[in-house]
Amino acid sequence: MPNPMPNAALPHRLPRLRRLLALATDNWLARGYLAVVAVGVLVMVVFPDSGFAQSPMMLTAPLSFAPVVFPFGPGTEGGGAVEVFAVGFWAVWLLVCALVNAAVVGALVTRSAAAATEGAGAARPRPRGVRDLLAPAVDNWLARGYLAVVAASLGFFLWAAYLSPDPGFAGIWPLMATAPFSFFAVLVAGPAEWVSSLAWLSPLLFSAVAALAGLFNAVLLGRLAHRLRARETRPAV
Repeated sequence: MPNPMPNAALPHRLPRLRRLLALATDNWLARGYLAVVAVGVLVMVVFPDSGFAQSPMMLTAPLSFAPVVFPFGPGTEGGGAVEVFAVGFWAVWLLVCALVNAAVVGALVTRSAAAATEGAGAARPRPRGVRDLLAPAVDNWLARGYLAVVAASLGFFLWAAYLSPDPGFAGIWPLMATAPFSFFAVLVAGPAEWVSSLAWLSPLLFSAVAALAGLFNAVLLGRLAHRLRARETRPAV
């Protein structure tokens, strides 16, 4: 008798993919975000040497920075086939990042709309504290995996900043991992870097704010994971 498990698993995956696409396209805020990303890509193509050429990477952060660990990307040398593969991979990954971010935005909008709709009926329990607000950052594999990446990048940065004789550009890893809100970490840690007597404090300030940025991103990813798991209730036929 054939094993029905592979066929049974497939129907569970396709609805989640459709749900992801629906969250990324079914509300005006998510569609507006995708439109801004499309404009950024157009600016990058038309004005590749301008200061706005990196806007697609920033707009689709933090996932858009993941391919930097690969030894290829736009501008890779080695022949036509290699360059086409590198550019194609980058374009597909950028699209995936944009859809995921748009779905995160869509999940927030959908949650707010659902709360407003149900507000007229039975009152829903509100989050009772910080623990409830942060629960989406730790109760699913997607957010936990992201937090593990953030922790590794911050650990490497602190080791390089305080123990390595040449820290180099170690701060780029937590900066990319917790983007776009890691920009605030640079603003907070910058003044301490300018004062020689407080220079030792700058890495700690940067790490603290970057950790908060990563936690905020994890909460958003966790809410997205909850929305993807949610099934639409339909009457039995």
